Amino acid sequence: MNTPTMLRALPVDHRQRLMTLAREVSFPQGARVFDEGARAGRFWIIRTGSIELDTHVPGRRAAVIETLGPNELVGWSWMFAPHVWHLGGTATTPVRAYEFDAAAVRSMCQGDPALGQAVTRWVGEVLAHRLRSARTRLLDLYAPYGAGCTV
Repeated sequence: MNTPTMLRALPVDHRQRLMTLAREVSFPQGARVFDEGARAGRFWIIRTGSIELDTHVPGRRAAVIETLGPNELVGWSWMFAPHVWHLGGTATTPVRAYEFDAAAVRSMCQGDPALGQAVTRWVGEVLAHRLRSARTRLLDLYAPYGAGCTV
């Protein structure tokens, strides 16, 4: 199953309203986009390029969890209190993206319950997809060969 994109997940009128808050940004290769534990005040939809999501591992280099590419949502921590990044992110190539101010989006969603429900469902579907992908990767790494594990 593919990652739920805003294009597929949101009705046209909701997409158009949300895009009124978008700002075009770019990140050079190697740029740190956000840090684990920092305030999650923005999120992005990648237009071109890729961003690696990583997590801090004490005494070691950060572990890459997933790589996101075009049309994918970068960040969900902005939606749920305490609005702190659960992961970090680094541009692995030059990135062009749409950036959204999280407080403005939350406010817009609060003022329009149908939009809020659609955005919440979209972000929830993205989270569910990423959890399934992480589970599959963990099974690939740690399940005994031929154990018959199904995903």
